[in-house]
Amino acid sequence: MTNITIPTIQLKRPLVVFDLETTGLDFKYDRIIELGAVKIFPDGTQETLLLRVNPGMRIPAEVTAITGISNADVAQAPSFEDLFPQIKAFFNDSDLAGYNIARFDAKLLNEEYRRVGADFELESRAIVDSQIIFHQKEKRDLSAALKFYCNKDMVGAHSAQHDVDATWAILQAQLLRYTDLPREVQDLHLFCRGEQDRFVDGDKKFFWRDGEAVFNFGKYKSQTLRHVAENDPGYLEWVISPDRHFSQDAVDICYKAMRGEFPKK
Repeated sequence: MTNITIPTIQLKRPLVVFDLETTGLDFKYDRIIELGAVKIFPDGTQETLLLRVNPGMRIPAEVTAITGISNADVAQAPSFEDLFPQIKAFFNDSDLAGYNIARFDAKLLNEEYRRVGADFELESRAIVDSQIIFHQKEKRDLSAALKFYCNKDMVGAHSAQHDVDATWAILQAQLLRYTDLPREVQDLHLFCRGEQDRFVDGDKKFFWRDGEAVFNFGKYKSQTLRHVAENDPGYLEWVISPDRHFSQDAVDICYKAMRGEFPKK
């Protein structure tokens, strides 16, 4: 262990800063494939933990492309249950910190504890989420972007012409600042899609797993569209019924699936 100075945070008990790589985006369904953590004690000392975990399920190709972790990489790794004593000892009596952990990582770790018959005691832990702090402290509207990229104050905000002028100025400034950004519009389009490429439709009702469309909502969340179409077509009829008010994208996907036509990535 090494000594560090933390002048900006006061600890009454250990703080574990952690991140999870997982098989997907559903904290109730998906599993951990890698866990990294730093435990900081009130006296300033710290310990680190880095574990590869066999999730007991297939890692989708889309996840491997993002994380670089393949099924072969975890084939010989211990399971979460095997690693649980080590993980429990590390997280014991600690508060938590990380980026986007309140909405995902902490909940998924809580589910992993439940599967081995343990209580993560999430309600008794303080959670410090850097993403929440970032979003609350740094404005991300058009005025803030104009100030950041062009060092100009917004005049006439919410006037259509002023907003258009500001947006065009910001885009040009971004192209100057980020030299690795593509210059062709179609390439910029692909760049702007970003994480959207993980989803089948614009409303993120379905996501891709190994090239298959998978439900991201409802009682069949994390089940493939093909499986539901073959085993419960009535659920697809429920989705496409007019009183459900799903987006046209979701309705079209389900309607075609009822006819045996499935999205292709």
